[in-house]
Amino acid sequence: MAANSARHKTSTDIHDFLTGLARGLAGALLFALPMLMTMEMWSLGFYMERVRLLLLLIINIPLLVFLSHRIGFEHTNCWSSTIRDALVAFGMGIAASAALLLVLGVITTDMPPRQWVGMVAIQAVPASIGALLARSQLGMGADHEDEDEEKDADETDHSSEGSSYVVELSMMAVGALFLSLNLAPTEEMILLAYKMTPWHTLALIAISIGMMHGFVYALSFRGGHRLESGVPGWHAFIRFTLPGYLVALAISLFTLWTFERLDDTGVTQIVLIVIVLGLPAAIGAAAARLIL
Repeated sequence: MAANSARHKTSTDIHDFLTGLARGLAGALLFALPMLMTMEMWSLGFYMERVRLLLLLIINIPLLVFLSHRIGFEHTNCWSSTIRDALVAFGMGIAASAALLLVLGVITTDMPPRQWVGMVAIQAVPASIGALLARSQLGMGADHEDEDEEKDADETDHSSEGSSYVVELSMMAVGALFLSLNLAPTEEMILLAYKMTPWHTLALIAISIGMMHGFVYALSFRGGHRLESGVPGWHAFIRFTLPGYLVALAISLFTLWTFERLDDTGVTQIVLIVIVLGLPAAIGAAAARLIL
């Protein structure tokens, strides 16, 4: 009887993991498709400085581990399984990116390895994030949702206020990075910054912060946060929204630097470009708090 129960449990675990892998591949393609079909991303694979690309890949690994711990392919209770899921997601991102670029004819047999390796490596970052996001966005059964709610409640009960705050900021960083990766390589970020006046800049900052706060607290989206009774509205604004916007700006600066969009550019223009990219980054940061 015990042996039958063990076999059933093993079979269920394997089925859940394979289902997670299938969702991961679907998520990798779904979330990375805009970048996979963007010419700026292809060209970056040719000329992007390899040190910056390597740094992006290295930073992506702890972000994947964090995401895997929050919403991995399956529920895990140990860090070894969490790291395994993160590495699997990275591998899926690489495989999905290489396969689609090959099918689209972007990667050809006569292309030097340096070029196609660069293109696949860039695309693998958003694809791997998408692979892990798929678990929360491509559907789970009611039982799994109940388990997630219980897990989140348990984590909330047993985590300190400080660690919970770091988790919130980390979630914002992941969301900001994901959307920034889609837009930072484009020429439009530079063009928009060139067209903006100081009044446009101030208005864009206000809109970015307002949308970020509204997404999470004011507009009652599913998964949004509500202030506890007696807590003033400005508390969440000062504690989460403003730091979150600074995180979004920092991520914007990093992605622009990684994709060599700030080279030979004046300080004023750099600030404007970062603020322009800060709008989608802020929305991504706010959305991450809703879905992760």
